[in-house]
Amino acid sequence: MQHGFLVVDKEPGMTSHDVVSVARRALGTRKVGHAGTLDPLATGLLVICIGKHTKLIEGLTNDHKTYTGTFLVGKTTPSFDLETEYNQDFPTEHITKEQMEETVKSFLGTQMQTPPIFSAKQIDGKRAYDYARAGKEVEMKQNEITIHSFSIDSARFPEVDFEISCSKGTYIRSIAADFGKKLGSGATLIALRRTVSGAFNIEQAKTVEEWIELIESDEVFIP
Repeated sequence: MQHGFLVVDKEPGMTSHDVVSVARRALGTRKVGHAGTLDPLATGLLVICIGKHTKLIEGLTNDHKTYTGTFLVGKTTPSFDLETEYNQDFPTEHITKEQMEETVKSFLGTQMQTPPIFSAKQIDGKRAYDYARAGKEVEMKQNEITIHSFSIDSARFPEVDFEISCSKGTYIRSIAADFGKKLGSGATLIALRRTVSGAFNIEQAKTVEEWIELIESDEVFIP
């Protein structure tokens, strides 16, 4: 396989770079990259670009994304997800289904978002999470994002399942934190799965192991 895409269904625990490294070894080339980073705890769609297709990474990264997952309302962590331990509890008794639905509507459209401190954003040549893990405070600059659609299912409250379609650079962890604040409580992202990235859909994806098996059997070839 000289040029093309591997549409991967990433497992939890692997970084996006881990998937790239595995692909490089299996394909015997270093000309491999990914379009749109997924956090280690997240699962789902990761588009791996090979050969000449690595030139398409920037355009693919700019495409809209769709995520599904779960917020836990009433608890927060410093990282806004389960990378760090819960550090605060908040009341949830006052929250109604109607209030949550109205809160969801407030996220729709174009807005400014503050990335989480536990993120890969570059600050003075270092990743933001390096400062966070060292206990240092840094100012996180806001980014413009667009939420195209946002729906929830609160049947399992305080766990709230969601689906969000959004622009590039959107941090779902920050949406979780802001969702909790707008409810007069707190919230943590406890599950995240990417299902769409531009023209690619999770139904097209294979696991890393499945791709390796196909590559080693010479069943994958794009001239």
